[in-house]
Amino acid sequence: GTDGKTYNLSELNKQGKAVVLAWFPRADTSGCTKECTSFKNDGAKMRGFEVAYFTASNDPVDANKKFAEKLGVDYPILSDTDSSVAKAYGVLNPARMAAQRWTFYIGPDGKILAIDKAVKTDTHGADVALKLGELGVAKKK
Repeated sequence: GTDGKTYNLSELNKQGKAVVLAWFPRADTSGCTKECTSFKNDGAKMRGFEVAYFTASNDPVDANKKFAEKLGVDYPILSDTDSSVAKAYGVLNPARMAAQRWTFYIGPDGKILAIDKAVKTDTHGADVALKLGELGVAKKK
């Protein structure tokens, strides 16, 4: 992650957290800038839930770190530099060697609750918060 940490789904689940993993194609492009900015701007809405949330791409760590700093994001952007995780999630577009813009909602038990394949970059943060509520993800007390 851009915060220097390595994240593991099972560790997050052990903490009782749901996980949102929002894949994007390339750092510092217009759509990805809108999506990651929306996550930053609506982060308070997402933090109202027992959730860990991330955006992720196949970009190198240093590219995502520069991108995160440029946007001033307050959450980790993850780098899947060998594309192994993107392949496992089925989001890798082999023609572009980049992730598709899909968002995964994963329950505290590690099971996928929903996949959004029609992400609206401008409103994605608010859309995620709304979806967390619809999925019944626990609210923070």
